[in-house]
Amino acid sequence: MEIKQLLYFVTVVQQSSFSEAAKKLHLSQPSLSKAIKNLETEVGFRLLERTTKKVKLTESGRVIYERALHILNAAEILQQEIKEVKWNGSGKVQIGMIESVKNWIPSILHWYQQAFPSMRVKLIEVLSREDVERALRQYEVHACLTNQFIDSPDIWTTPLYEEQLAMIMHPAHRLAGKDQISLSDLEDETFIITSVGFQTRDDIFAAFAEEGIRLNIQYEVERFETILELVRANIGISIIPKNYFTNQSDQSVMIKTINSKSLTRTVYLTYLKNRYMPPAIEALIGRMQMPIKKGISSAERVERNY
Repeated sequence: MEIKQLLYFVTVVQQSSFSEAAKKLHLSQPSLSKAIKNLETEVGFRLLERTTKKVKLTESGRVIYERALHILNAAEILQQEIKEVKWNGSGKVQIGMIESVKNWIPSILHWYQQAFPSMRVKLIEVLSREDVERALRQYEVHACLTNQFIDSPDIWTTPLYEEQLAMIMHPAHRLAGKDQISLSDLEDETFIITSVGFQTRDDIFAAFAEEGIRLNIQYEVERFETILELVRANIGISIIPKNYFTNQSDQSVMIKTINSKSLTRTVYLTYLKNRYMPPAIEALIGRMQMPIKKGISSAERVERNY
C-alpha cells in the first residue's frame, strides 16, 4: 500500500465522484479507477459503493478512510519537518496570536529582525482554545500566544505576563465621570461581549458570577475591533484587555479600570513539546520567554552561536 493510493482514495471520497477526483489529481479517470480497484484488491474488501450519481463509502471503507486521513496528515507534517531540518539560514516562522498582544510583540520582532534578518515572520490570529490546539498540532503555526492555559501532554504552556481587563464606554455614558467603578455599577448595562469559545468572555462571566452580578448581554461579536466601533457609536459598554489599546488619548472611547481582582489574567506562550524547531525559530521562542527566565535564555545562547 502506497501513500499515493491513499491520496487517490481520499480524494475520490471527498469529491464523491471519480471524474471530479481525476480532474483534481490530474489523472485520467480509467487510471484512477484502476488504482482504487488495486487498493481494494490489496485490502481484500470493497471500499466504495459506485452508483450512477455518486460514490459512497462502504462501512469497511469508512474505517480505511479515517485511517488514511491520519496517515496523509502525518506525511504532510513529515514533509514540513524535512524542509525545516534542511533550513540553512533563511526561512519562515508562523506565530499564532490573540489581539491584545499587538502592543507587546513589536519589541520582540524588532530584536528578531536584527538577529535574523533573513527570516520571514507570519502572524496569524488564533483566538479560541480549539483553534490554538488545532493550529499547533496541524503545524499551521510554530507557537501561539494565547490567554488560555492549555493542559495537554503534547503541548508546552508557559506564562509570559499579566494583563488587565478594562471597561470601555462612550464619553457620553452615565459612568464616564465616575472615578471609581465596580462591577456592581455595570449591572443591567447594555453589554457587548465576545462570542462563545473566547477566553475573554469566560473571564468576564467568571468575574460577574463571583460577585453575584447579572450580566446583560445585548451584542456578541468576534473581534475587539468591532466592539470598539460599537462602543464609539454609544450602543453599549464592554470589557476588553487594556493592552489592546495603542492610543490611550483616543477621545472617542473612555477606558476605565474596574475595581475587581478577577479582571486580571495571564498571557501564555504555547508550542508542541516534541516538534523539531530550527535554531532561528528556537531563538524567537526563547526570546519571548526572557522576561520570566533567570540567567541566559535559549535565545541568547543561540544568538551567541551566530
